[in-house]
Amino acid sequence: MRSELLSRVSRLVVKVGTGVLTDSRKQPDLAQMEQLVAQLAAQRAAGRQVVLVTSGAVGAGMGALGFNNRPADIAEKQACAAVGQSKLMATYDRLFANHNLVVAQVLLTHADLEDHDRHLNARNTLVTLLNHNVVPIINENDAVSATEIKFGDNDKLSALTASLLPADLLVILTTADGVVENFGKANARVVSAIEEITPAIEKMAGGTTSVTAVGGMTSKIEAAKITVRSGIPTVIASGREHNTLARVIAGDDIGTLFLPKARKMQGRKRWIAFFHHPKGTLHVDAGAKTALRERGKSLLPPGVTRCEGEFAAGDVVRVCDPDGLEFARGIAKFSGEDIAEGQLKRVELVHRDDLVIL
Repeated sequence: MRSELLSRVSRLVVKVGTGVLTDSRKQPDLAQMEQLVAQLAAQRAAGRQVVLVTSGAVGAGMGALGFNNRPADIAEKQACAAVGQSKLMATYDRLFANHNLVVAQVLLTHADLEDHDRHLNARNTLVTLLNHNVVPIINENDAVSATEIKFGDNDKLSALTASLLPADLLVILTTADGVVENFGKANARVVSAIEEITPAIEKMAGGTTSVTAVGGMTSKIEAAKITVRSGIPTVIASGREHNTLARVIAGDDIGTLFLPKARKMQGRKRWIAFFHHPKGTLHVDAGAKTALRERGKSLLPPGVTRCEGEFAAGDVVRVCDPDGLEFARGIAKFSGEDIAEGQLKRVELVHRDDLVIL
């Protein structure tokens, strides 16, 4: 199953974490970066387009500025990112040049991917770079993006990048061997494949204890939720091994493979589903949930039981069932104020073309 699924990969997104890239002094680990670049170059030589989503800027800056722990202050994090990002890219540029490859720095914020025009521009830029045999190196624009540096992580960014393109495979390289069942016990084992991300799977994850990293396994599983729903297989594997990418592509039983949904979601639907911070919530009754999920209908006023949040027409909103579970997202055709007043009749609050079932 692995071999068949991964043999068709022609566009690959690889994410490497801070713990994989830096040494005990919080400085970039040159030997480690060399072997990771060599793996990426080998995939490029095999004819695959490669995108690298890299962490490590804040970690590299921490060492340069004398921090032993990740700063709590936003301005200090931004300073670390500004110093570290230039160090990181200079190293990547030199290492990829050894393989006759050109790299391009692409710094993104959530707002770049949320706005539709900027979303399409980002996608077009990345595709153009790939078509010119350039390796895009992506990071969050931490030096100016306070919200992302406080709440974001590059696991999610890598999933959004894979969904943006879209890619054929996302590989998240980390200090762990994959998702581990019974972690810390004698019978611990790496989960080979995951068909559905259940609460039991999520319980296997835990936060990070690294002083340079953000997220841990929890954020990686959250990232996998995005990619598998988009129809993109995802592998979490060790970034310390020298042939991880080759083994993953060959279909070897390495790391944890998250199996994708059967069909890739359309680009606009991916944009609605994953690239927004929803501005409000529409709670619907059981009949409306059935109509939306099983019959592909638009959301009409009679099905809405409660409207929450301040949002305008054109904003993305959550759609929740009677138990409060979000099962869809969509673009509202009316403001929250208009919907809450309950005066709208015989209109579509969210058109089916603007609605995504999660």
